Amino acid sequence: MDDSMKRELKIFATRARMGVLEGVYNAKAGHPGGSLSICDLLSVLYNRELRVDPKNPKAQNRDRLVLSKGHAAPAVYAALALKGFFPEEDIKTLRKSDSYLQGHPNMDKVPGIDMSTGSLGQGISAAVGMALGAKLDNADYRVYTILGDGELEEGQVWEAAMFAGNRQLDNLVAFIDNNNLQIDGTMEEVNAPYPIAEKFAAFNWNTIEIDGHDYDAIEAALAAAKACKGKPTAVVMKTVKGKGVSFMEDAVGWHGCAPNTEQYEQAMTELKAALTALEA
Repeated sequence: MDDSMKRELKIFATRARMGVLEGVYNAKAGHPGGSLSICDLLSVLYNRELRVDPKNPKAQNRDRLVLSKGHAAPAVYAALALKGFFPEEDIKTLRKSDSYLQGHPNMDKVPGIDMSTGSLGQGISAAVGMALGAKLDNADYRVYTILGDGELEEGQVWEAAMFAGNRQLDNLVAFIDNNNLQIDGTMEEVNAPYPIAEKFAAFNWNTIEIDGHDYDAIEAALAAAKACKGKPTAVVMKTVKGKGVSFMEDAVGWHGCAPNTEQYEQAMTELKAALTALEA
């Protein structure tokens, strides 16, 4: 990937992070930490990988993206708005009672959302079903899902992994956002699922471990997933929770806490400075 493309991807990710902060601040609630940590992945997916069309968000041959960690909806909303699925100004209505942008994604109301999610563990099961459906229909669309590392504590994740590996669903890619923090503390303090890659491999998955903020690594993982036949792919991404905002980075308290006005202004100042430097 050349430097010009990386710059464009960084600009998109930075603007997405600004969208996350805009939404959560105006809602006075939400989950900024785990939303900020997946913005680089979303930048690559929406700009380099996913076959989707904002003018026809329900196209039958579209690629599917299931946000299994549904509480990170602000990041996906921001990415969808930047791609033209709905107006960017609607981000400010996040979690309002009359808004279609609720705290967790709703496939019936939000253009570009392929599955309603929220209860952890269920999203990957839906993604597995979509991938199986594509195989049964001889369709060529691919299915992508994003899980949190804390979500791996759900038994349903491993039932889905077992099924996908057994059915050799090589049109399925699961990204694990491994920022090592969940709502109550570090993974080790709560119930660590490590080693993650080895567990997926035991269920007949192709596994790849990368830096989740490295665009070359993300794109290489996507290419490797397409090249792998007979196995679904699990990409374990080492990420930083709260990425892009200094006081939120690697801080467990920002899992599900909205910034106050002073914190919002500081965060937006940092992100605007980063955007200005990228656009210079």
